[in-house]
Amino acid sequence: MFVRTSTRKNADGSKVSYLQLAHNEWDPAAKTSRTKVLYSFGRADQLDRAAIERLIKALTRLLGSPTAGGRGRQEPLPGLEFVESRPLGGAWLLDGLWRRLGIDRLLRRLAAGTRRDPVVERVLFALVANRALAPSSKLAATGWVAHDVHLSGLTGGDYTVSDDACYRAMDWLIKVEEKLARGVFDAVADLLNLEVDLIFFDTTSTYFETEDPDTPVWRDEHGRVLDPDGEPGAESGRESDAEGDAPPAGASGRAGFRTHGKSKDARDDLPQVIVGMAVTRDGIPVRVWCWPGNTSDSPLIRQVRDDLRDWTLGKLIWVADRGFTSAANRRHLAAGGGGYILGEKLRSGSPEATAALARQGRYQQVAENLRVKEVKISEHERFVVCHNPEAADRDAATRDRLLTRLEAMIAGSDRLTPTKRAELRGVISTKPGLHRFLRTTPGGLLRIDATKVAADARLDGKYLLRTSDPHLSTEDIALGYKQLLEVERGWRDMKQVLDLRPVYHRLEDRIRAHVLLCWLALLLARIVETRAATTWTRARTQLQRLHVGTFTGPAGVFRQTTPADPETRRLHQALDIALPPRILHLHTEDPAPR
Repeated sequence: MFVRTSTRKNADGSKVSYLQLAHNEWDPAAKTSRTKVLYSFGRADQLDRAAIERLIKALTRLLGSPTAGGRGRQEPLPGLEFVESRPLGGAWLLDGLWRRLGIDRLLRRLAAGTRRDPVVERVLFALVANRALAPSSKLAATGWVAHDVHLSGLTGGDYTVSDDACYRAMDWLIKVEEKLARGVFDAVADLLNLEVDLIFFDTTSTYFETEDPDTPVWRDEHGRVLDPDGEPGAESGRESDAEGDAPPAGASGRAGFRTHGKSKDARDDLPQVIVGMAVTRDGIPVRVWCWPGNTSDSPLIRQVRDDLRDWTLGKLIWVADRGFTSAANRRHLAAGGGGYILGEKLRSGSPEATAALARQGRYQQVAENLRVKEVKISEHERFVVCHNPEAADRDAATRDRLLTRLEAMIAGSDRLTPTKRAELRGVISTKPGLHRFLRTTPGGLLRIDATKVAADARLDGKYLLRTSDPHLSTEDIALGYKQLLEVERGWRDMKQVLDLRPVYHRLEDRIRAHVLLCWLALLLARIVETRAATTWTRARTQLQRLHVGTFTGPAGVFRQTTPADPETRRLHQALDIALPPRILHLHTEDPAPR
């Protein structure tokens, strides 16, 4: 091992010298010795010699003095041992991104002046990192922090993260939700130069493995619990108001938070909550919301628009699916110069859908699997019919399977008694996919309705869009709506990668806080994907290979990181985050005074 000097030329032709700690390694393939740089001390003319001297003295105390006959070889002190190795890379990069976005400063500023422990910011980051790296319950997360990950500000310190500390941090997180969401968006918009001309919104549901829904309480139009004076923010962990209580001012109804509703996970038998998410065209989740499980989709987008009204977003065009296309929603979204692109149900039989399908015209190819044509059916809105050939093939194949199943069910039904045929018809009526193709003859016989089959075939691969914006091209309208898949991808990653469920909480505020933690984890993951051109799953696997080892001895403790491979270096460079230093931590015990 030796110290060498390397010289580089600047753009102006001047030379700069750098000092490096290096050693030679034998390359058996090339049959030659190669120099490997272990550590760079920086520019020779800017060398901090005092810091190097302190490091030499500390390492000498830690590893022991050179023996007289060892020609400089150092013998470790008795008792020096390697204690543990923990994954470092994922938490280090997420923490660097967390700090670059200023979330740490924002949370500390919000906590300042309160009785909140300053370490609350570190606890919340630990819970977000746990969601992104090793999703678990809050109780299991405390063990993960204590034994299975290295987190700056928590690992090796005097503070132990308990489950009570996690719950206190989550309770406080709900109180600062509005300011946190606004501050995080401003930071992300500045970091990524976000294009926020389009905002995509959609909802999903998440169920709970419990038989009993929550007791109903009075809520406002936004689903928040009301106190007897009609003020939002009442203790959501309480049981309930009495059933006969008069509704407080501003109440829109009574509902439990975890309650039965139309499940988007095909689990109507279990209580659920509704979760909404707004996403930019780059796939960055702007914010999340939670509502009681029986809340219908249609009015929610109005609340979301109002919540984001004061954010510096400029003119926005909201993109949403068919569940949000009510007249009230369209008026609300178009107010104040805003706009929308909304899906329309072609099979609804609405006047707009019927008129759009009746208009003739040639399709324009706008993508490999997408054709569009604009149809004139209104003076105030524009309608675009989209056709996806691949989706048309899938629709036809699905219909063929349904018809084959329906044929099998009604085969031989002519020989049944009228009562038995009526029972069979009742069974089929519970299966909407089959029932829409069923026809009953005047004599009560069951047949496949060829007219409905032909009408359904004309809709294969087609969907209808409506927009209030007079300037968007048909291509921008169609491709903008197609980007709504970013929200669906966000739901998929939230449920499958970040483990939104199972939710190990009963109290409403804890459930809301849990969703916020998942949102923050998804936000960090999406930024990594956007800046590093990879998937979070792949990046997480790569980053977790970077470890930190801990050594202890009579002279103290030091922690050393494993070398970063090229892909880990690339990820850090893409996010402009420095790699962890080789000596991550060095704590030496001063000799006892004599």
